[in-house]
Amino acid sequence: MTCRRLVLPVLCLLLAVLGTAGQAQAVGYRYWSFWDRDATSNTWVYATQGPSTARPSDGDVQGFRFSVSEDSKDSAKPRGAADFATICAKTPAREGSKRVGLVLDFGTTPDAPSGSTPPRPRTACARVDDDATTADALAAVAKPLRYDTNALLCAIAGYPTTGCGEPVADDRPKASASPGEEAENNSADGDGKGGPSVGLLAGIAAVAALGAAAVWQARRRRD
Repeated sequence: MTCRRLVLPVLCLLLAVLGTAGQAQAVGYRYWSFWDRDATSNTWVYATQGPSTARPSDGDVQGFRFSVSEDSKDSAKPRGAADFATICAKTPAREGSKRVGLVLDFGTTPDAPSGSTPPRPRTACARVDDDATTADALAAVAKPLRYDTNALLCAIAGYPTTGCGEPVADDRPKASASPGEEAENNSADGDGKGGPSVGLLAGIAAVAALGAAAVWQARRRRD
C-alpha cells in the first residue's frame, strides 16, 4: 500500500525517521585523553583531574593520547616508553623545581582529522616549579597548545590544527584502542551511549504530533 491519503504520508514519515534513528549516531569523539602512570603497577590509569588542575610530583610520568573513543572504556592509552628514569635521564634534579616525564602520543592515521598526518609519538622531560600543574609542564615542552573556551585541551605541539572533541561518524576505519578508566566529559546531543540524540527524539515527537493531528482532522471531516 502506498502513502496516498492524508494520514498515511505522516505515518510513513514517522516510520522513516524511526528507521534512521540508529544510523545517525557517532561512534565517538576525537580528542586528547590524559593519563597518569601508576608506578606500582606500571600501567596507565585515566586521570581523574584535568591537566590544568593536576599537580604532579617530581618523578611522576603522565601521558596524552590523541584518538577517537566513545568513552574511557575504549579509550586508547599512550604508546611507547614510559619510564621516568629513561625519559628524564638527561635532566638532573634541581632545588626548587620538579621533573615530570611526559609521553605524547599523537595517535594513528585512522584517528587523525581529514588531511592530517599525526606526528610520531615522543617523550619529554619538563622541569617546572614545585607548584606547577601538568598544563604548565606541557607548555614547557610541547608548545603551541590550543584550548577551547571550556578549557578543553584541543592541540599539543600544534596538532591537530583544527577541531576539538568533535563527534566522528561510524564510517571511519577502526583504530586499535586499549581500555582506560575515567572518561572526559564530551557532550553532544546524545548521552554517548548509542541512543537517539535529543534533536532526533524531538523530531520524532513532532512528527508523531502531526500524525495525531492528521488523524483527528480526517475523522472530523468524515463526521
